[in-house]
Amino acid sequence: MRLTVAQALVRFLAVQHSERDGVEQKLFAGCFGIFGHGNVAGLGQALMEAELHAPGALPYHQARNEQAMVHAAAAYARMRNRLTTLACTSSIGPGATNMVTGAALATINRLPVLLLPGDVFATRAADPVLQQLEHSQGDVTVNDTFRPVSKYFDRIWRPEQLPSALLAAMRVLTDPAETGAVTLALPQDVQAEAYDWPAELFDRRVWHVARPVPEPAALARALDAIRGARRPLIVAGGGVGYSDATAALRLFAEATGIPVAETQAGKGSLPYDHPLALGAVGATGTTAANQMARQADVVIGIGTRYSDFTTASRTAFGDATFVNINVAAFDAAKHAGVAIVADAREALTHLTAEINWSVPPEYRQEARRLAAEWDETVERAYHLGHGPLPAQSEVIGVVNEVSDPRDVVVCAAGSMPGDLHKLWRTRDPKGYHVEYGYSCMGYEIAGGLGAKMASPDRDVFVMVGDGSYLMMSSELVTAVQEGIKLIVVLVQNHGFASIGALSESVGAPRFGTWYRYRNPDTGRLDGGVLPVDLAANAASLGVRVLRANGVEELRAALREAKAHDGPTLVHVEADPLVYAPDSQSWWDVPVAEVSELDATGEARKSYEAAKANQRPYLGKARQ
Repeated sequence: MRLTVAQALVRFLAVQHSERDGVEQKLFAGCFGIFGHGNVAGLGQALMEAELHAPGALPYHQARNEQAMVHAAAAYARMRNRLTTLACTSSIGPGATNMVTGAALATINRLPVLLLPGDVFATRAADPVLQQLEHSQGDVTVNDTFRPVSKYFDRIWRPEQLPSALLAAMRVLTDPAETGAVTLALPQDVQAEAYDWPAELFDRRVWHVARPVPEPAALARALDAIRGARRPLIVAGGGVGYSDATAALRLFAEATGIPVAETQAGKGSLPYDHPLALGAVGATGTTAANQMARQADVVIGIGTRYSDFTTASRTAFGDATFVNINVAAFDAAKHAGVAIVADAREALTHLTAEINWSVPPEYRQEARRLAAEWDETVERAYHLGHGPLPAQSEVIGVVNEVSDPRDVVVCAAGSMPGDLHKLWRTRDPKGYHVEYGYSCMGYEIAGGLGAKMASPDRDVFVMVGDGSYLMMSSELVTAVQEGIKLIVVLVQNHGFASIGALSESVGAPRFGTWYRYRNPDTGRLDGGVLPVDLAANAASLGVRVLRANGVEELRAALREAKAHDGPTLVHVEADPLVYAPDSQSWWDVPVAEVSELDATGEARKSYEAAKANQRPYLGKARQ
């Protein structure tokens, strides 16, 4: 079958499927692309030909920013539990390197995306081509920046290399332990080169997504550790959702009485009002989860990579033994406890069947009491009655109230993710979508787009501050073009609220975090508020815009947005100086050891006091 390399690649992707538990789905739901001279004649032509001759086989979606389209693909994969994703193609040079940030985000969050950046001429006939990096190593291009942020990287110098590269790429994308960004760099002349391909390369192929079962000896060690516990705690991570193990987790928790705390990626593993749900844990956690974490003697981590926010920079947990269930041995081995390298659902099912053990009733009651106390704190934060501008916690409360149980809230960076982690009342396993592995400003709108594409039957609420909005609002245009309904809640507070608060805690009060004019008298950015109208900006992009002044107008605007079929942006001003309730936790951000500023000196004293509680490693070795 004589096709160009690009035509062969598109035809191959269109017939790939994944399968788990006997259910098959297309591995690639489509392809995002922005075209330039490095891919328009190759992949661009191939995608157009596919749309003409095989509509729906690999639908093309036009994006506005290369980084954003990778974010959208990652969000899509997350909503589909990593069983389906999107490909992304860019031109050579800046279009390609724009995708590097998205690749890092996908790999850090263990999310499969396929990146197809254009590259230089393999023949070098026209070196140096436009946007080519000339290097003392002749085979190095800017696309080599993808190597450290990709789980698999290859460059297709010859057509003959394509089949083996494609098969290797599919293996990594469908391996729950190894998945992340996969990059196939495509020299632009090779994309357009014709080759006689074996017809079987384009046969329908199904990639089985495994559920590794726990090793009996590891399972026995875990059972011994749990049965010997007095105050065990479950930490549910993103792997619970990706494994579709929320029901298995609930059964295990109910059988044993072990309370459940949640990471950012694991939030929604239990409904917020379940009797054993403690909510968020760590630096942005609830007082309930953090109190029980400090007193836990056995911590059962399920599908978590134990980031610094989860462990509160290794201060959240006391002298505990860690029992880790993870499909990736790398994560299961963390903190030197008992490692079960297995699928989360399989491991929980085996544990539940064999445990025959429960915590004392008073421990269950303690968990419920602490969770109820925190829920009262949330209720107060939702209804502060602060004015004239609402607090961010009040904005979150209104969005939570208006949203339906299956609706999705999307966020990524700033003060909002921390507030959502501790305050959002999650009612559905997929109702909470906060990217906090990379905490990437600009993810929000693009991520919301991908989440909605993956779950068109849910309303998606994108919560974004003005800082992140200014970083990347471009995919609002894509939502308009594709007719994709998004509800974007733009919280305007005229600066970087999260880093502003952090700067105060480290002795650099609000420096460089306000959006202000430069004062001609002081030379500093402490003049008046910039006259930036982000609502008008969104309207100029074709989005329906509603302005809300205060809580009641916000509630009405959100209900109106839910009734609208297209993308809507709701603009609301909030007070950045009213903080969410304290987590009674810590995050390690080093403070200047010497300074002429009193504020920095005081911050250093507080830092050293907190640092004294930090553990060089968390878990104790199992005897």
